[in-house]
Parts: sequence; structure tokens; C-alpha cells
Amino acid sequence: MQSHKFALSISKKIMLLCNVSALIPVWLICWLTQLNALLLIITTLLTVILASFLSFRLSRTLVKGIKSLETGLLNFKDGELATLLAYNHNDELGKLCQLYNQTAKQLRQEKQWIYQRELMLDKVLQSSPQAVLLKNDKGYIVYSNYSARDLFNAKVALEGSQFEQVLNNAHPQLSNALKRGNDGLFSIETENQESQAWHLSTGKLLLNNQYHYLYVFKQLTRELSRQEVEVWKKVIRIISHELNNSLGPMSSMLHSGQLLSEKVNEPRLKRVFATISERIKHLNEFVQGYGKFAKLPTPQSSTLDWPTLLEQLQSQWGFTLEINKDVKTVADPTQIEQLLINLIKNANESGSAAESINVTISQDSKGTHISVSDQGKGMSEQVMANALIPFYSTKATGSGLGLALCREIVEAHHGQISLHNRKHGGLNVHVILPRF
Repeated sequence: MQSHKFALSISKKIMLLCNVSALIPVWLICWLTQLNALLLIITTLLTVILASFLSFRLSRTLVKGIKSLETGLLNFKDGELATLLAYNHNDELGKLCQLYNQTAKQLRQEKQWIYQRELMLDKVLQSSPQAVLLKNDKGYIVYSNYSARDLFNAKVALEGSQFEQVLNNAHPQLSNALKRGNDGLFSIETENQESQAWHLSTGKLLLNNQYHYLYVFKQLTRELSRQEVEVWKKVIRIISHELNNSLGPMSSMLHSGQLLSEKVNEPRLKRVFATISERIKHLNEFVQGYGKFAKLPTPQSSTLDWPTLLEQLQSQWGFTLEINKDVKTVADPTQIEQLLINLIKNANESGSAAESINVTISQDSKGTHISVSDQGKGMSEQVMANALIPFYSTKATGSGLGLALCREIVEAHHGQISLHNRKHGGLNVHVILPRF
């Protein structure tokens, strides 16, 4: 608490100082000349009157300038920069007031420039296809653009709403992605039964000495639209057909050549035939890999035998398994097996140790949840944004169809797939297969 002490104004201090400075020599002279009491009183009164008048004249201009500065600083405090000081005397205080006016003009111009930039930035953000949401550390939304309102199906502005309340009314996949609080990739099923892939970027920043949390949702612009994917599938089927027509006779001729070479003592022929056989095998695997993506059949659903399926996978790949009891899933066993093989294979190729790869299977009212996580390097924003696009790969020998095939399988089962970087490193792929 501030103590309320008696304080003199600067004009009174100057007046008191002038009176004391004038009276001391007057009293000293009166004492030396031994003036009587009446003359001493008269001299003292005259000295006080003269000193007070001179000090008032001296301090009036100073006080006027100081009050002008005080008024200007109070305007600064209130954010008012349009008011200038009228004090223009040719003294130090006048120069100080002049400097104040120059500073006020410069700050006003900068404030106008900042305001114009804020208007431009708000216009850009409001027109952006990316959904932008900003909340404070108390859980209130302080900014959102039109795309964010569309994404959250809000009819009015989101500003001032509780973040948790907005999440409760949002799409489940969108709500889950926000609750994780990490950058990630997720999909949303629209009313037209179309799946939209979204990328979420998060950030934490300090505004006005208060932490705020920024969420940016980017709908992935597919380099290959659905129609283009169908064209690619048709091209792959034609190429696969032509290659199979050639590979069949080549394999038959190779076998005949190997039988004939047994009668010829030429060791180099064995190396030639072995190389040809290896390349034919590799080409067959190549064609089959693309064929799975191009010729994905309609799922033949049946109740999955999870213990048998997972036992087969554990015999091929190392991972730890967590599965709830009584998980009942109706899906295509062959396609779900291929889905898990691709996800577990990617996890093993991420650089993660086998014991750090976790496969979790659970079930709730929404359906069966399959989660495959590792402790590898994770994915950068660019890689994650393109991870589900066909033919996109960061591996030197990758086909770019692993995760794309996973997405095709999940969507063929009317499910959802999402990718998220883990807080302490690694990637988590989450699949939801709807209830039968």
C-alpha cells in the first residue's frame, strides 16, 4: 500500500526555497545593523512578498509545461496519440514538449500502419481456406476465421466460446485430433460419405503476457484427385496385364533353357539363368504390389479371428501387443491382414526397436480401434501432408503405395485413418473400423 505523506507541489517548493534564500541574508544584515523589531518585521514581510512574487513568476511557466507533459503522458496511457502539446516556449521544457509532439506524431503514424496491416492480415486470414483457431490459457477462443466456423459447423462467431464446449459439438475425429494436442493427420467423413483429409499444426505463443494456443487446420490439396487415381489404376491394370502376358512365356522359356543347359557343361549359363530368374521374380513382385492397389476388391466381410491373425503377424514381425477381450470385428480378413502388415512394416523400417513398436486393439461404441505406434523419427509436416497420397514415398526404393493402400482398405470398410507424431518421438497410426 502506498503511504499518504504530505507532499508540496513543485511551485510551492520553489516559492519556499526562494523565500528561505532571500530571508537568510536579510536577517543576517538586520542582525549586524541591530535593527529594531518593527523594522525587522516590515523588512521580513516585504522580502517574503517580493520573493513569493518572483518565485511565482518563475515557476508558473515551468508548472504549465510540466502539466502539459502530464496531460500528454496520460493520453499515451489511454492510447490517445492525436493530442499535441501547446507549450512552445524557447527553453529546455519547450524542447522537451517539442520532442514529445514529434514522438506522438511518429507513434500515431506507426499505429495507423500497424492497424492497416492488422486489417490486411485479418482479411487474408478470413479469406484463407485454412481454418485458424486461437485460444487463451483460460480455455476461451479469442480468434477464429470463417473456415474454422465452417469446420466446427458453427453458425455464429466462435470468439468468446469455451474451447471444451466447441469440441463437444465438433466431429469426433476433429475433437480427438485436438485433444491429442500434437501435429497430425486425420480424416473427416462428410455428409456425402466422402472422406476429407486434414492436417493439424499447433503452436504456443505469448501475447500480452498470457500464453495462447494456435491451431491451424489445412485441408490437404490432393496431388491426385479421385478421378486421377482411378485413371492411374486403369493404367496400372493395363501395364500389369501386358507384363503378365510377357512374364508367363519368359518364365516358361527360362525353365526350358535351364533343362537344356544341364546337357551343356557351361558354368556361365547357370549365372545367366539365375540372374534372369531373379529379375523375373522381382518384376512379378513389383507388378503384384501395384496390382493390389489397382485391383482392390470389394471387402468380403466376416468375423475376424484376431488371435490367429495376430499370431501369424508376430511370427513375421517383432512388436508388443495389447488387445482387449471380446473384440468382435466384421471385416475382410485378407485386407485387414494386409493393412496391419503395411503398418507394422513401416514401423519396423522407421528405425524403432521391435520392443518399442506397439499394436493396440480395442473396441467401443464407434467400432474397432487399431493403433500402431513406434519410437522412430516421426514425420515432418511436408511428409505427413503427403503420406496418404498414392506414389509418394521418401524411401529410395519405396513405391509410395503402402499407406495409400492402407487408406484404400480403411475407406473400403467405411472407416477412418489418422497419423500423429508422438510427443516423445515416433509416429502413431490410428484406424477406426465401424461396427458391423
